[in-house]
Amino acid sequence: MFKPKMIENEKDFFCTKGHKLPVVTIALDPKLSRDERLLCTECLENTCMDGKMVGLRKMIQIVEENQIKQMEKVENIIMDQIKQVEQLHSIVDQMKSFVLQQLNELITILIGWIQNLQKKGQQQSEYSLQEEIEKMVLQRNNTYTTLQPQISEIQKTNFCWISKLHPKLEQFNQFAEYKRCKDILTNIGLESQHITNEQQQINVQKENEELQQLIAELNIQHPQAEQSACSDNLQSFSYDIIQEFSIQKIEQCYAIAINKDCSTLLVGCLSQIKVFEFNQGNIKQIQTLNEHKQYVTTLNFMKKSKQFISGSRDKSIIIWRCDENNLWTLQQRLNGHSFWILCLVLNTNEDLIISGSNDPSIKFWINKNEWVCQQTITDHSSSIYGLSLNQQQNRVISCGYDKLILIMEQQEQNKDWIVIQKIKVEEFGHRICFIDDNIFAFSQYDIEQLTLFEMNPINKQFNKTRDISIKCGLEDECFFPQQYINSKQILLSKNGEYVNLIKKKQNEDFLTEYSIPFRTFCLFGVMSDDGEYLITWDKNSNSIQIRKYKEL
Repeated sequence: MFKPKMIENEKDFFCTKGHKLPVVTIALDPKLSRDERLLCTECLENTCMDGKMVGLRKMIQIVEENQIKQMEKVENIIMDQIKQVEQLHSIVDQMKSFVLQQLNELITILIGWIQNLQKKGQQQSEYSLQEEIEKMVLQRNNTYTTLQPQISEIQKTNFCWISKLHPKLEQFNQFAEYKRCKDILTNIGLESQHITNEQQQINVQKENEELQQLIAELNIQHPQAEQSACSDNLQSFSYDIIQEFSIQKIEQCYAIAINKDCSTLLVGCLSQIKVFEFNQGNIKQIQTLNEHKQYVTTLNFMKKSKQFISGSRDKSIIIWRCDENNLWTLQQRLNGHSFWILCLVLNTNEDLIISGSNDPSIKFWINKNEWVCQQTITDHSSSIYGLSLNQQQNRVISCGYDKLILIMEQQEQNKDWIVIQKIKVEEFGHRICFIDDNIFAFSQYDIEQLTLFEMNPINKQFNKTRDISIKCGLEDECFFPQQYINSKQILLSKNGEYVNLIKKKQNEDFLTEYSIPFRTFCLFGVMSDDGEYLITWDKNSNSIQIRKYKEL
């Protein structure tokens, strides 16, 4: 790469005696100056030299060989440094891609916020003449009572979007523009509060007390289920809360799991995993696991062995096993994702883990004495929120923030997974779930319906076939995966502030029979494999609530 090059020209070398003849010899006498060491033919004839002398051509050859050896060493050092700088360049390029992705997500949130406010304004611009006349006749046209519901709705909308925007904005707290964004968000909050204060001069304290009383009642008593307005049939089942099973004062919780025989309950509390013994009506905490460094986002029990897997915002997946003392210990940590783990699924043979992240990639981990990443799919362009594996275990579906559904299929020969279909949807979805090998359910963000896709038997492509009405509510979080309980033919779908329970009927139709309101979108949970227990954590109660299946 680098070749030594002498900067002087051999023809420019002359002796100090002024003979103006070519230099032919170099005197290696340290007492001489640099120029005095240069000797021409006449210098050799008239000068007596006691020291060692070397011909100019030979000296040039010796020096050049030394330079080549030195440059080889220098080149090795430089090439090693270049490789490291290239790695740094690659990492910075990834950072650039990630920052652009996060900024695009911020922009998408802001556009959604604007559209949501515009939608609210459009909704509130409509009125009934008869109702307005009724208010005037009965002297109910008080400014406060007229505007209060609209103002409350706008305030709720702003606070929900601020809570969604804030964590993503925090990633840019070193930017000068960050303070300006925070100031605007603060002003929006203050203005909403100021408007509310102006309108609530009448009986503010009384109404706050009534609101607090209502919240307290909601926290103490489980939310009453709401039967679907579309249902012509009577509700056939319910999930009744078991008060004595509640676990109080649980910190922020994103993930819950219960094992196959409903004897062990896992609760992700911030970065910890709390292990509870769940036996014959008794709940007892037996262990706390502290291997994750950030929030635990997903928990999945294995069904054949005493193991479970966890994913976290610390970018790692941990395989846990139960030892002879019935205590859980770390068996292996899987590193490979460059950002948060958002979803995990596990096959029935327990030799395949599929993980989704907002790096964004889907990784396939196989068990060969230890877990290794076999394959990575990068067809999503943004965060991956949901994964589901079909009954035959040969197809995987995913949904993400890029408003894309991927259908992936495992090849019989080389066992590789390939994307066989991409479905573009109108709005991104947090949840997706196979019902059987030919049907899957998908719920889009902030839309009060769940969509079914069915496979065409001729071309093997999935197409949208119908929508199911559900209850939703503003805002949502991607955690709390969809589940289909085959034994009870119930589809569980958390949407915004509701848990919807959708029943598959004998005529292959689906109907939302049962919806549980929680009055908060900060709601996470799981249903047991047999459908007997529904376990949730919500921000209002700050507790784990356990509900039991009951036929009506």
